[in-house]
Amino acid sequence: MTINGRSVVTGATFPVIDPSTGEAFAEAPAASPEQLEEAMATAQDAFVSWSRDEGLRRRALKEAAGLVMEIAADLGPILAQEQGKPLADTGIEFEASAEWLRYYADLELPREVVQDDAAAYAEIVRRPLGVVAGITPWNYPIALAFWKIAPALRAGNTLVLKPSPYTPLSTLAVGQALQSVLPPGVLNVISGPDPLGAAMTAHATPRKLTFTGSTATGRKVMASGANDLKRVTLELGGNDPAVILDDVDISAIADELFWGAFANNGQVCVAIKRIYVHESRHDELVEALAERARSVAVGAWNEEGALLGPLCNRPQFERVKELVAEAIGMGARVAAGGAPMDRPGFFFQPTILADLDERARIVSEEQFGPALPILSYSDVDDAIARANAGPFGLTASVWSSDPIRAADIGLGIEAGQVQVNGHAMGLQPHLPFGGLKSSGIGVENGPWGLHGFTDIQLLYAPPRRAAA
Repeated sequence: MTINGRSVVTGATFPVIDPSTGEAFAEAPAASPEQLEEAMATAQDAFVSWSRDEGLRRRALKEAAGLVMEIAADLGPILAQEQGKPLADTGIEFEASAEWLRYYADLELPREVVQDDAAAYAEIVRRPLGVVAGITPWNYPIALAFWKIAPALRAGNTLVLKPSPYTPLSTLAVGQALQSVLPPGVLNVISGPDPLGAAMTAHATPRKLTFTGSTATGRKVMASGANDLKRVTLELGGNDPAVILDDVDISAIADELFWGAFANNGQVCVAIKRIYVHESRHDELVEALAERARSVAVGAWNEEGALLGPLCNRPQFERVKELVAEAIGMGARVAAGGAPMDRPGFFFQPTILADLDERARIVSEEQFGPALPILSYSDVDDAIARANAGPFGLTASVWSSDPIRAADIGLGIEAGQVQVNGHAMGLQPHLPFGGLKSSGIGVENGPWGLHGFTDIQLLYAPPRRAAA
């Protein structure tokens, strides 16, 4: 762990499981209550000087971007083994992390003059909040950590960061590496089983909580922060729909649809979780996606040629298995997959389900795994109403040979991001990302994400210009 710019050891540890075997392959440090207190105290102390030196902050983020790329090759195998993704896919996380750091290092945070006349002078100042507590998920441990690190530090805050107990090792290693470019106490990285997260969110020191994870846990984070009115940014679950119109060329979009659903083995908050396709194209689409699901290479993180890995952890494996079995029991047709793979670990066959009962939970809930329900419609207004059913509203997509028509239809979907003829390609540092309804509170990325790590202060003063 990293506390006050140095590596610290703990008296207790917890096992880290390799999802390709289901067995522990390492031990991770479990922070004690005293170490949590030290992390918070040093972050509070570091805030005083860090918040006052914008030039230092911008230089440090640029140095951190270079360092992240330097350590990618060494940390890639650690990330792959604890998360389960193929080794070749780990580079994306480090590249994205460096991109976010560079973007925020260059982003201005100007004062805004809102009145300058003979009556008064008024300007808005964006002030850093103080200490931020960040909790990150297990699907993209490194990239999503830097979605928090980069804007929080750029705004002048300090950060206490806790990775998921399923994937702590790579984030801890990043924290150690960044000791060389960040002043002591600016970034503290601690780890531990789930009670640590609850202790962080209830702690009196942080003025903001930033969390990426499930909606159920997000509610707990928000409730904990409400006691002392902490600011919160919550990026939560999505049950993201893709609506396929009747004029599409299935052969042209099938690959992108498949990977929009199955990238990272479906363990992406913005992945396609359900497809609504016009009834005239239903059978063709089901077979096109089933063919890809049957042929895609699945293997362990270090298996040559593997494009998909196992699910990251046993609870997620059991959830996907349960949802698929329930759908089949309710009459769903299995076009591909449908069951766990016959090998150790948390492997599940890439699964395409058709002819579903829409009451099946794999339609109404987020499965977060390699199983995709495909449903048909005859009227596009009905498809949009079904896409909007339920509590989620993270991302969505509409696919058509007429992009203008698709855009008009897409704006009727209740989602924070809607894409035409693609899915979730709006995850870029300069674009806002946030969920509607139960998919989140607040916005990440872009200047909007940076503003979320600040308070507004109004300076109202006597006029600075003479009356005419």
